[in-house]
Amino acid sequence: MPLSKRPREKPPEGSPPNSASPRFPSRYNKNVMDLVQIEPARKSPAPKPEWLKARAPVGENYHDLKRLARSLALNTVCESAHCPNIGECWHHKTATFMMLGNLCTRRCGFCAVPKGRPEPIDFDEPRRVAQAVAALGLQHAVITSVNRDDDNLGGARAFALVIEEIRRQAPGCRVEVLIPDFQGIREAIQIVVDAAPEVLNHNTESVPRLYRVVRSGARYERTLELLRYAKQLRPEGLTKSGVMVGLGEETHELLQVFRDLAATGCDILTIGQYLRPSRDHLPMARLYTPREFAELKREALNMGFRHVESGPLVRSSYHAHEQSQSAGMPLV
Repeated sequence: MPLSKRPREKPPEGSPPNSASPRFPSRYNKNVMDLVQIEPARKSPAPKPEWLKARAPVGENYHDLKRLARSLALNTVCESAHCPNIGECWHHKTATFMMLGNLCTRRCGFCAVPKGRPEPIDFDEPRRVAQAVAALGLQHAVITSVNRDDDNLGGARAFALVIEEIRRQAPGCRVEVLIPDFQGIREAIQIVVDAAPEVLNHNTESVPRLYRVVRSGARYERTLELLRYAKQLRPEGLTKSGVMVGLGEETHELLQVFRDLAATGCDILTIGQYLRPSRDHLPMARLYTPREFAELKREALNMGFRHVESGPLVRSSYHAHEQSQSAGMPLV
């Protein structure tokens, strides 16, 4: 049935022509208030506690190190991973060089390193890293890399080359490598171990329950097996691993991870607070207090680790030189 048209209402007597009808108010109708859209105020973030405040990156040493890295076309994990300790470490001319490019083949939920399809491995990079180590006069060099699941054996060879080059260009400098898991390929792990770094580090990062979201492409058992195999190949070398807290883990889960790592013969353990790099990364579940970090350190030491570095701003290479000395490695 067709709808009948409603007759148009006439404006009230005495109204000026074309004035707005009371049923359809407009901005020109002085008797009606305009609607204003009000956006909710953004909740300002809570101030950081004192124990999470790090030194700002300033000073001559900081800028000199930055220029050196740029001049040699090198990456540092300090910058790529937004490390909070960059100001302190670079002030003391300490940096962790990151090889194999600046694009990672994995998308871990916690990590700020850029992701994507990397360029072919640059096998001249180890020579340039060693040149930077020699220029800085380092006694303890820390070298890491992005994951290169596209070329695990090539990545392992690059690590072996950088160890060899540092020994050639900076005699007496100790070498610590923080390696990816090479997807569990034993040949790749052996290539690195055979190069005899003073410290071989592979981070565990989190508890098994959270691995799927925290460490994309990684496996908890694979991590333990890598550390176990490295110690089996070279018992005199120090092995090391790091764990983040604040991602939603329970204390009993953390303690079990510590036990598992101790069972592999791992010598050095680092424990630090997860800090969300951006809104695109995993949210932080909670902050641990310095007292809680001290309790975790005490528990871990009782499990047999030779050294435990535990604190809100601790990262894998934070105070790496002191960690290796504390674990029993003599000064070179």
